[in-house]
Amino acid sequence: MTSPKGASPIASNNPERLALVLASESPRRKALLASVGIFPDAIVPAHLDESVLQGESPRVYALRVATGKANAVSWNERPALILAADTVVACGRRILPKAENGEEVRHCLELLSGRSHQVITAVTVRKPDSPVISRVASTRVSFARLSLQAVVSYAKSGEGIGKAGGYAIQGAAEAFVRQINGSYSNIVGLPLFHTLNLLKGCGYPILW
Repeated sequence: MTSPKGASPIASNNPERLALVLASESPRRKALLASVGIFPDAIVPAHLDESVLQGESPRVYALRVATGKANAVSWNERPALILAADTVVACGRRILPKAENGEEVRHCLELLSGRSHQVITAVTVRKPDSPVISRVASTRVSFARLSLQAVVSYAKSGEGIGKAGGYAIQGAAEAFVRQINGSYSNIVGLPLFHTLNLLKGCGYPILW
């Protein structure tokens, strides 16, 4: 596998280090890793049932799904680290969906309007012949009170479709955010501080 143009030496398919496999097809997670000079050797998305279990808390759910993703990915090319993550948006113990259409986006924004919510991401790394290790990041996000026009316009834009909680903070929805307490990259989909420390702990070379 060739490295992306302009990639750092970490990105090369170096036989002296473990390969890095990203168990996600999220372009946001890939871009966040690239921003700190990390380019996975392969992207192998995991496909599993992400239904919420009855009585499951947001934190427990995120950890279960991230661990499931890491364990679901098979990689036989050479020894590798499997990196997986799952991000949820929660109001109290209520987990908001990944909006499938404009109506769900609108419903999520109406619920979040004028309130604070938690964005929780579980990051999991599976090392060869070792149990998975995980970290959880939580960021509190406070939304301004949204007008009906803002909610309708954003829902029609399509930006929130496929996003946890029905919005993408790296897009137009940043205008809705009154305050953030915690990691910004966590809200985008991958808390970089936690991720880099997990990879370092597994012996993966990090520039920072």
